[in-house]
Amino acid sequence: MSVGILFGVAAILFFLLVLPIFLVLHFVTKWRQSREFSKDDERMLEDLWELSQRLEDRLETLERILEDDLPRKRRRYESEYLEH
Repeated sequence: MSVGILFGVAAILFFLLVLPIFLVLHFVTKWRQSREFSKDDERMLEDLWELSQRLEDRLETLERILEDDLPRKRRRYESEYLEH
């Protein structure tokens, strides 16, 4: 067999067997890595969680203040506008 034929057979085997297997394994590895969070992603999620907790506490405080203040405003509104 000549060198050209050996080179052709090797090239065909490479493109039909080795290259597809390499590509599949490469992209499977990339896909698995993309499913995991990096350290920066974990830190960002933790910061967002803490921020959401603080905002929830603020909202609850505002709701309590409004619930306490609303009956007084309602009585004032009723006395000012409904009596006339």
